[in-house]
Amino acid sequence: MIPSAFAQIQSGGVDKEGTWYVGEGLKHGDYFSYNMCHVDYKECSEFGMDMWIKGDKQVGTETKWLAEVVVYDGNKVIVGEMELGKIAPEPTGGSPELGVYRGAFKSSIAWLSAFATSDDRAGGKGPKAFSATSWGKIGNIGGEQVLPKLIEDITIASGTWETVQIGWKTGGYVSKVWIVDEFPFPVKAHTFTHVSEGIPPAEYKFELQDYKENVTTSPFSGIVSTIDAFSAQGCDIDFERDVTIKKPTTNFDYQIHVFYGPEDPVQGCEMQWLIKFISKFDDTEFLNQVQFDFLVIDDNLTPLRSMAQEEGRQYLYSPSGQYILDMIVKEPPGEANYVIWVYGLAPEGIVPSSASDYLEIPVTIYAGEVSPVVPPVDTTPQKIPEWIKNNAGWWAEGAIDDNSFVQGIQFLIKEGIMQIPPTAQGTGSSNEIPAWIKNNAGWWAEGAIDDNSFVQGIQFLIKEGIMSITS
Repeated sequence: MIPSAFAQIQSGGVDKEGTWYVGEGLKHGDYFSYNMCHVDYKECSEFGMDMWIKGDKQVGTETKWLAEVVVYDGNKVIVGEMELGKIAPEPTGGSPELGVYRGAFKSSIAWLSAFATSDDRAGGKGPKAFSATSWGKIGNIGGEQVLPKLIEDITIASGTWETVQIGWKTGGYVSKVWIVDEFPFPVKAHTFTHVSEGIPPAEYKFELQDYKENVTTSPFSGIVSTIDAFSAQGCDIDFERDVTIKKPTTNFDYQIHVFYGPEDPVQGCEMQWLIKFISKFDDTEFLNQVQFDFLVIDDNLTPLRSMAQEEGRQYLYSPSGQYILDMIVKEPPGEANYVIWVYGLAPEGIVPSSASDYLEIPVTIYAGEVSPVVPPVDTTPQKIPEWIKNNAGWWAEGAIDDNSFVQGIQFLIKEGIMQIPPTAQGTGSSNEIPAWIKNNAGWWAEGAIDDNSFVQGIQFLIKEGIMSITS
């Protein structure tokens, strides 16, 4: 049976009385904090959005909600306002700098307003019953039905909620949104884009981190937009990505086309990169599912800074082969060695089978007019991050070489993330890592041995002179 015909006979509905619509119960003083992403913004790179319903705003003859909003996007903080409709709380205006985030909010957290609003006089919308067999059809190929599927208790950062799961099929995968009766917005979602074959990438994801009622004063007092801080210290805040570089990686496995700006980056100021991963055989063909990192290295190719790690991720990921990276220049004046390190091509969460390759890009950094606003280095010992455990597992399986693994461990020790007890450093000339160390790494990655047992293996490498740690 063809998909469109199949869509006509799908039916849902759950055994729960009542109806729901987007914005149900929304009121002055409500505070929401979401982590979210949308495919149209940096291919679903995650950011945080906090929103406080400040009151009403009269726009012509229409009364709207006025919300104060703070967005936390990597190193950037954006403060502004957003106007929301009363019939459907979709953003209809607000601070220009929030434009792209308003679009992501409308197409994710408020997306169900395409079906369920407070007013049923227009186009068959209005409150939707939990027991209804269908809430409508999505607009892509096949017109799949949006269905109440089941009642489910879920536990997320903001607490445990009794939800109704709303779902629809997309290319064999089920997109899901979890809603709560008499709560204005869904509390969680994981949806997929429509593709004809292969694993569909996420269309949007979000999760409610916090919710408060009756907040009478702005929870954002004292928060300053990053762009205002940059402007105050004399940074260029209106730059283009004028510098362009197009080169193959060191081993000629990939071709990378880079655009960055400003042309003369300044310590403590913002810098933006557009990275395009291109086939080495065809300049017009973008590579898909690229796993990579953006590093700062020293003269020995040892990582000093990892953009993936700063975002709390194992690696950066580009499903389409194009990636926009915003960063704050923390490097001191002089030449900085930036590196695009390509782990390989594979779906997110799957270890690439190909060898790593990289492109090094030296960039001259300039001193600012005033002292740069560079975040202080946190010297507090941290828990060993999960991504290094994954690296250990890959190393044990032979997916990455000894040198790459050792450099990662060196970086963690130097940054104080992995604490090694005082260890006499050996001067041995052997660089062969014993097999039991690799076995330990694999067991540690699987959770079979604890951190201390793994650290003892690293101590052995230092004592034998196989791994050297500089002061």
